[in-house]
Amino acid sequence: MPNQSRLIAEFLELVKIDSPTRKERQVAEILKDRLLGLGMEVSEDQTGDLIGGNCGNIFGYLKGNLPEAPVLLLSAHMDTVEPCLNIEPVSQEGIITSAGATILGADDKSGIAPILEALRVVKEKEIPHGDIQVIFSVAEEGGLNGSRNLDQSRLKANYGFVLDSGGAPGRIILEAPGQDRINVAIKGKASHAGIAPEEGISAIVVAAKAIAQMTIGRLDEETTSNIGTIQGGLATNIVAENVTIACESRSRDLTKLERLTAQMCETFRQTAEEMGAKAEIKVQRLYTPFKLSRESEVALLAVQAAQAAGLHPEFLATGGGSDANNYNQYGIPCAVLSTGMQKLHTTEEYIQEKDLLRTTELVLEIIKAAALKTKDEILKK
Repeated sequence: MPNQSRLIAEFLELVKIDSPTRKERQVAEILKDRLLGLGMEVSEDQTGDLIGGNCGNIFGYLKGNLPEAPVLLLSAHMDTVEPCLNIEPVSQEGIITSAGATILGADDKSGIAPILEALRVVKEKEIPHGDIQVIFSVAEEGGLNGSRNLDQSRLKANYGFVLDSGGAPGRIILEAPGQDRINVAIKGKASHAGIAPEEGISAIVVAAKAIAQMTIGRLDEETTSNIGTIQGGLATNIVAENVTIACESRSRDLTKLERLTAQMCETFRQTAEEMGAKAEIKVQRLYTPFKLSRESEVALLAVQAAQAAGLHPEFLATGGGSDANNYNQYGIPCAVLSTGMQKLHTTEEYIQEKDLLRTTELVLEIIKAAALKTKDEILKK
C-alpha cells in the first residue's frame, strides 16, 4: 500500500513550488533529486534552450528485474497555468484547494506525486517490474511545447501512460484532438474616421465580416474552433489599419482538422481581398490527434490495473491535448489517465486526498500488470 501521509505531504510540497510555464527549474531540480534517490538514471534534454525556457524535460530510467517485460513510460508535466505564484494549499476534510488567489497546481502535480510514491513502494516492497521510464515535461500548457521539442533519441518505452486529466481515477482517455494555431494579420488602410472614412479600409471590419461567416464553437462531437484574441486599432477617430487575430481549430479526425483550418484561412483571405485589404496568415500544427483501440494493449492493461485497484474503468474521448498526443506521434502508444483533479485552470481547482491515493494505487497496479507481459506480446499488438 502507498504511504498516504507521505504522498499528501509531497503533493503539498510540490504545489508550493513556483513552476509557471518555461520557468520550471526549481521544481525540476527537486524532482531530479527524488528520482536519483530512487536509484534511477536521471538526465535532462535541451528543450529549455529551444523554447526560451530555463529548464528541459527530465528523464528518469529505472532498470527492472524482469528483462523480458516491456519498458513502461509514466509521464506528467511540471508547469502550471497562471496565476500560480506563491500557492498556498489548504486541506480541509480531505479536500485540497488553494487559499483562493491562485490555482492549486494539481494540474499536473497530481500526476507527479503519485508516480513518485508508486516508485517508492515498488522499491520498498521489492515488487517485480520491468524497466520504467519517467518523463516530467516542461511547457505542456499552451501547446505541448516541452514534449513537442523533446529529444526523441532518449525515448525507450514500448507503451505508456500520461497522468494528466480531470475527473475520477479510473477514467482512461483513448482519443484526443489535434490542434492548429492560426494567426492572422489583416492590413487595411488608415484614414480620418470623421473627415474621410470612405478613404479608409477598416481591418477590424474585415476581421468581423470574416468571422461572421464562420461557424465558431462546436462543429460536431469531435471538432471545434475558436477565436481567441483580437487586437488592433489606435483610436476612435482613425479607421483601423491593422488588426491581428489568434484562432484555433481542433478535431480528433485529422482530415476534419485540415479541412477546418483551410476553410478558416480561406475565409480570412477571401474577405480581405473582397474589401481591398490584405491578410497574412500563419498556421502552426501544435499537435496531431490520436486514437487508440479499446482492444489495444495499453487500453486492456489500463482496465486490468483499474479493476485491480478497485476502480471503475471508463473509456473516454477528450477535447483537449496532452503530452500523450506527441508520444503517440513518436510511436509510443500512450493513454491518458485521470488523477482526480477538478475545476482545473481556475482558482477553484481542488482535489480529494483519497483520489491522490487511488491514482497512486492505479499506477502501482499498472506497473504490476506490465510486469506480467513480454516485449514480444506488445510488439505483436
